Amino acid sequence: MFARSILASAIALALAAGAAGAQVPETKVTPVEAADLPPAVVAAVTKAAPGLKIKAAELKVREDRRYYDVEGTLPDGAEIEFDLLEAGGRWKIVETQRDVAWTATPQPVRDAAVKAAPKVAPVRVIESTQADGEVIYELFAEGQPKTPALEVSWKGGKAKVLTEVWPH
Repeated sequence: MFARSILASAIALALAAGAAGAQVPETKVTPVEAADLPPAVVAAVTKAAPGLKIKAAELKVREDRRYYDVEGTLPDGAEIEFDLLEAGGRWKIVETQRDVAWTATPQPVRDAAVKAAPKVAPVRVIESTQADGEVIYELFAEGQPKTPALEVSWKGGKAKVLTEVWPH
């Protein structure tokens, strides 16, 4: 048990080292009931995921950007989250998130993470698919459930550890 605790601490430190110096912009978060979401937001997420049952939503304001995070369940029971950005008075899905197993990430993503933090063993991995097809893997360390300790970009068959917090 003690060895496990030391290992968990070492992993957390190694993951944190990968994101050292990264500044997270302050975000104002307001919970929103599904019934109170703007119709354009509901239309965008149900078009992307027919049959989606919206479970929760939040309005987030960060720097000069407004987002809705809309969480829901697909007809097969899988959980999914859409991040929508307001641009020009319209709501556009900029990120689609789902939890995945660490072993389900592409091998080059795991290799890049291990190179950055040799004892990496994330307790949670969020696969964040961007509107342009790029995928950001957010790796969470034990005891750090709110902010990824390390993020790895996957685009065009190449993995890259990010040195700055991904904007969405």
